Amino acid sequence: MVKSVLGVNHQGLTEWIMQRASAILMAVYSIGLIVYILLNPGMSYAEWHGLFGLTWVKVATIIFLAALLYHAWIGVWTIFTDYIKCYVLRAVLNFIVILMLVACFCWGVLILWSL
Repeated sequence: MVKSVLGVNHQGLTEWIMQRASAILMAVYSIGLIVYILLNPGMSYAEWHGLFGLTWVKVATIIFLAALLYHAWIGVWTIFTDYIKCYVLRAVLNFIVILMLVACFCWGVLILWSL
């Protein structure tokens, strides 16, 4: 069984549940956005700007982005743990991935809140 990302007590169950929860959250956000796009065909830039200018849409998008990045982290961590046996290489790759995910989150927040 896979060890926990955050400790050795859970043996991966918590992360498995959190990954499924983040997938559900991403699905709800994506379906909502797709429905909005289908109900408003031919949206202009001004309408998109107005939609993402709403505070609740910004917050929902940031939550979606955080869920996406957490979901990705759990998946990548699991792959690294299963297939990369060299501890040093795995630690370096984990560090690089974490830096990239944090950079993507910061970049997404900066883009979103600059609207």
